[in-house]
Amino acid sequence: MVGEALRNHTIPWSVVVFGHQRSPSMEFKELTKKDAQVQLAHELQKLIQTCPTPLKDTVQKDFEGFEKIFGRFINESGPSVEWSDIQKLPGDSVRKYAELSAPSMSSVKDLLNKLVVVKLNGGLGTSMGCQGPKSIIPVRSDLTFLDLTVQQIEHLNKSYDCNVPLVLMNSFNTDDDTQKVIRKYQGFQVKTYTFNQSRYPRINKESLMPVAKTCSADTDLEAWYPPGHGDFYQSFQNSGLLQEFISQGKEYVFISNIDNLGATVDLNILNLLLGDEDAGKCEFLMEVTDKTRADVKGGTLIQYEDKLRLLEIAQVPKDHVDDFKSVKTFKIFNTNNLWIKLKAIDQILNEGTMDMEVIINNKTLDNGLNIIQLEQAVGAAIKCFSGAHGINVPRSRFLPVKKTDDLLLVMSNLYSLMQGTLTMSPLRMFDTTPLVKLGPNHFGKVKEFLKRFASIPDMLELDHLTVSGDVTFGKGVSLRGTVIIIANHGDRIDIPPGAILENKIVSGNLRILDH
Repeated sequence: MVGEALRNHTIPWSVVVFGHQRSPSMEFKELTKKDAQVQLAHELQKLIQTCPTPLKDTVQKDFEGFEKIFGRFINESGPSVEWSDIQKLPGDSVRKYAELSAPSMSSVKDLLNKLVVVKLNGGLGTSMGCQGPKSIIPVRSDLTFLDLTVQQIEHLNKSYDCNVPLVLMNSFNTDDDTQKVIRKYQGFQVKTYTFNQSRYPRINKESLMPVAKTCSADTDLEAWYPPGHGDFYQSFQNSGLLQEFISQGKEYVFISNIDNLGATVDLNILNLLLGDEDAGKCEFLMEVTDKTRADVKGGTLIQYEDKLRLLEIAQVPKDHVDDFKSVKTFKIFNTNNLWIKLKAIDQILNEGTMDMEVIINNKTLDNGLNIIQLEQAVGAAIKCFSGAHGINVPRSRFLPVKKTDDLLLVMSNLYSLMQGTLTMSPLRMFDTTPLVKLGPNHFGKVKEFLKRFASIPDMLELDHLTVSGDVTFGKGVSLRGTVIIIANHGDRIDIPPGAILENKIVSGNLRILDH
């Protein structure tokens, strides 16, 4: 009876599963959970019937992965972390980067030949007002994220006569455009591979059933989503590349977000993993860095049930969110630069012991429908690997470009560019980057942002910049200390060419017109 009512949608699944009504018996709950999984499997099979034959195998594998994550979502009860059970991090769980030793020049080629570089390339540039993959947005000297990555790896391969491959994990949103772009790298000394992460169906928040009516993303793009970077492991194995690299003698993969311009191959870290008497014993190394007030939402490392574990803000009970954000309580955060042993990934997947918490991402579609995306974080698998460690790296290894605020920094004279790598200028007196906040209405989209600067200001001595409203910058402007520029609604401020603003607040109306 219950199952029939649920299938006819007279009782929403979410009400039953999460007990929004009176608490039913445990037996009733178990039945409804099982019924939800059976009904989901039925709906997925209906979707597969609409799939073209050449794609059926891929879609079947995607759906198998989705059924697993859905099963965890349905069956998990209560928080994934009991706050009182969090243990103090053991002293040796997070190594200090400064204590690492550099490899001997004679060993570098051998070390690099055991490495694979993977860039997470599933995201679109929509948050910065751009079409297509985020990785093809120009960030410096007309070079894109992808251009810089290829330059870095080619420089390594040429300098050390080695063969470090570049692997891009694309999503169904980015794959077509990426395939067109990477053709231009064919003459480069970098072997490039791609594979796609899964395509999962978004589910209705009330019924918990897929909103898609057919398997085609072309007809209903909003019905599908790429399920976060936690999908890396299974998709990498499904693609055949994991096994291919193991058979080539590769030992470690270095994974990072493609928009993190600080995530370059580090020889000292590689030497830690492969160069000493403990070579290969650390199966998973997570780069962390010191938390500032700008990083309060970043995931952190904790000791839990005697294992190193990634704690994300989504897993934190509401009454402990302030503790989580505290720079004093949790002093480090995850950069999502990860070094993982290839054979260990293969073994854990084959044993079925890969275990990552489910992140529930609630969204509303353009048509007003409330849906749920079930996701996982790649770093959450740290607890499945033996000998796992964190390493506290310099802030320079975390340089993400998420907004135009970040783009202004990396385009400025704060950094110099050499072989695809950005380096902080030695003329900068402090090793921290300035805090930049640009008003989203006028500066949020790359095209609009670029129109507002005749040239990128000198920012070597800048601490803090806030700009709001209709503001433009002339050529050769210099910003120093704390600068706040506010143009109120209807006003406009033109900062004149050559202006030096040091510890200034500018507001009101300032127009500079051509004579």
